[in-house]
Amino acid sequence: MALDSTARAHWEGDLFSGSGTVSLDTGAAGPLEVNWKARAEEHGGITSPEELIAAAHATCYSMALSNTLAKAGYPPASLDVEATATFVPGTGITQIVLRLDADVPNIGEDEFQQAAQTAKDNCPVSKALAGNVEISLEANLR
Repeated sequence: MALDSTARAHWEGDLFSGSGTVSLDTGAAGPLEVNWKARAEEHGGITSPEELIAAAHATCYSMALSNTLAKAGYPPASLDVEATATFVPGTGITQIVLRLDADVPNIGEDEFQQAAQTAKDNCPVSKALAGNVEISLEANLR
């Protein structure tokens, strides 16, 4: 069964002095303010498309890794994932860095690193970005 997910954006004005909002149709978030300054200069409490992509990537990766570890017989106690998307005006998103701190009982370091890499390569958001954005991973087992 397929499930569609929808977000909506509203924008007024030109790129540099205009502003807008983004909302999720589920009602889980939004409306969230967006503008150029928050995208290219400083956030100031306002989001950007790149921050939303980072949030989606962190969430997707944590879910993929949880599944990968559980299938290998090592269900995680906790996974804390930070995703940082770098935006360069005129170029676009140049990289995403995933940082993972994980509590996974009874797993060895090598098996953990392999599972972490497999999840990075196979989560749907990573796959959507593959070939377009450099994605790196820093995985730490607590």
